[in-house]
Amino acid sequence: MVRVGLTGGIAMGKSTVSDYLRSQGAVVIDADALAREVVEPGTPGFDQVVAEFGEGILGADGALDRPRLGEVVFADEEARRRLEAIVHPLVFARIIELEEQAPADAIVVHDIPLLAESGRADTFDAVVVVDATEDHQIERMIRDRGWSEDVARSRIAAQATREDRRAIATHLIENTGTREDLALRVDEVLNALRSLISGG
Repeated sequence: MVRVGLTGGIAMGKSTVSDYLRSQGAVVIDADALAREVVEPGTPGFDQVVAEFGEGILGADGALDRPRLGEVVFADEEARRRLEAIVHPLVFARIIELEEQAPADAIVVHDIPLLAESGRADTFDAVVVVDATEDHQIERMIRDRGWSEDVARSRIAAQATREDRRAIATHLIENTGTREDLALRVDEVLNALRSLISGG
């Protein structure tokens, strides 16, 4: 098994790379998806988040109102840390379960947006970093998410710098060209990862 950390800043195309890796047979463990799963209504995580932040973060359907919770934690670093202290251990436990279920010769890709911030890059056999310029990020957030430039810049500022992410990369994927360019580069990286399994 080859354990790979996959990361990239917001709107750099990490999800596109993750989807492509999955389509090529990699086992993808998506930390963001798990972070949503562990706080679904009825879970211990949901109960802990509501106890910590109050019922004002709930939507009409009784589930977490993610945009409202996001506003709370993005504006207040201490609140963000309190949320992470609830969610991260639950996500970590699910990651271990999923990894144990993967085939012995799998490429297991851990899709972790905040890998550079977590200090856990050295726990993987390889780290793949998807990178793009800040201009590309802002343009994509405005176009694809309908965010203002100010909101886009604040989200970028809340993450590690490009330099921090590039510093942990075993393989760097520049995503500033076409989808075809991206697929070709991901194929190169996949071949390098497969060679780790075969001992090449």
